[in-house]
Amino acid sequence: MPVITTNTSANSALRYLNMNAAEQTNSLNRIASGSKINRASDDASGLAVATKLQTNVSTLNQAATNASHATSILQTADGGLSQISDILQRMKTLTAQSISGAVTNTERAYINAEYDQLVKEIDSIVASTTFNGDQLLKGTGAGYSGSFLVGTNAGTSGSTANSDIIDIKITSGTTLGDGTFNAVAGLDLETTLYKSGATTNKEDIDAAQLAATAIDKAISAVAGARADVGAQMSRFQFQAAQIASSTENLDAAQSAITDADVAKEQSNFSSAQVKTNAAIAALSQANQMPQQLLQLLR
Repeated sequence: MPVITTNTSANSALRYLNMNAAEQTNSLNRIASGSKINRASDDASGLAVATKLQTNVSTLNQAATNASHATSILQTADGGLSQISDILQRMKTLTAQSISGAVTNTERAYINAEYDQLVKEIDSIVASTTFNGDQLLKGTGAGYSGSFLVGTNAGTSGSTANSDIIDIKITSGTTLGDGTFNAVAGLDLETTLYKSGATTNKEDIDAAQLAATAIDKAISAVAGARADVGAQMSRFQFQAAQIASSTENLDAAQSAITDADVAKEQSNFSSAQVKTNAAIAALSQANQMPQQLLQLLR
């Protein structure tokens, strides 16, 4: 029914114009931001899930850093133990050299001098093998220990151990082999390998044999410590690979929820743009209808 007081056609065209303009704006926002969730009202439940996934990804990124730090600590400790092992092998060679009837007391004094310096070098390596100020091969009790978060669960698990936290433990260089290392480092070289004033070489050879036995125990202890460090290092390396895989999968899941399909949004934008133009044209025509009706009164 043609009327001039209420322009129903214009109201309807205006409503569709607002709807189409809003749709066009939403598509343009998604294209510009690359995300299909720009407001909580776009997808409330998707936003909640995506936020949790993003939190997990951020935590895993730090967990990867933690695993890298743990690996670096273990590598540093292994480097120190490797040097100690090499020194102990040289010390064993020196004791073998001393156990020879062709070596005189004067020459054993030279052997002792090198042996003594090697003991001091082991002490130096034990004291200087550090990471971020923490001594790795020297300390009270069992030596260095630390805990590293390598997952997303940083809380406690009651009576069950938290599998996302890995503890590392490095045997102290001062207690290797239940004291066998101390036995080597504590040898008094001037009276053990070489006894000044001895009438025969028998005491010197016996002492060298005792030193060789102590060194063998120390070498075995260092080898055991390196094996333990290597086992822990291997675990962190596999854990780092698992973290990388989990991060990739979580990123993909988050992308499926939040990332905009640019091709789809461009298509929606073009469609909304056409409908907006059509609504503008329809509104223009609707606004002219009352003026056209007035022509009937003339």
